[in-house]
Amino acid sequence: MKFTHKKLFIFDLDGTLIDSSPDLALAINHMLKTLNRDTFSTDTIHYWVGNGAQTLVKRALSGSSTIDETIDPLLFEKALEIFLDFYAKNLAIETITYPDVKNVLTMLNGWNYRLAIVTNKPFAFVEPILKALELSDLFELVLGGDSLEEKKPHPLPLLHVCKTLGVDVKDALMLGDSKNDILAANACGMQSIGFTYGYNYGEDIAVYKPNFVFDEFADILSTI
Repeated sequence: MKFTHKKLFIFDLDGTLIDSSPDLALAINHMLKTLNRDTFSTDTIHYWVGNGAQTLVKRALSGSSTIDETIDPLLFEKALEIFLDFYAKNLAIETITYPDVKNVLTMLNGWNYRLAIVTNKPFAFVEPILKALELSDLFELVLGGDSLEEKKPHPLPLLHVCKTLGVDVKDALMLGDSKNDILAANACGMQSIGFTYGYNYGEDIAVYKPNFVFDEFADILSTI
């Protein structure tokens, strides 16, 4: 099976195009140290990434992917401020693109496919990272997790991209590593590709029924 007549590729960012977990771990552990709390390994924090900054901070304060609902709201607000301030100053220290990402995106762009990003990462952080990794010129539209009133897994961001770019949902494709990406696509009837190498909390991405599941980013070229 191949996708036919696709015009628009919508990509997740963290865990799909880039591995940002080392820099996120650096910021999380700085926050925890500042609050005199135990720190965690990069591998542990890797499994907490993917639902935006607020959820990541809550998981770190909980010491678990399961959020402790009794976290003091004032503690959370202080922790979030510390995290965001540090991360804003250290966005692309160890963050890298996954193998073949830049080459494949450049090829798609050259073949006149339209490219967009829908991430749950705060919008203010996205463009500096794209610029640092020399990716920013490839995307026609970028949405962060705070760009609209809803974020993935809600379908609104995907529908907003299609409407803004004048592309029918059936002519668009969502590509991501997380259940949030696939659930958002499913909710609006958009076809999707799931990647196994990113941040899906140890779950098998195939459970959420993307149209394809790939282990490597360059595998998407086999579908067009």
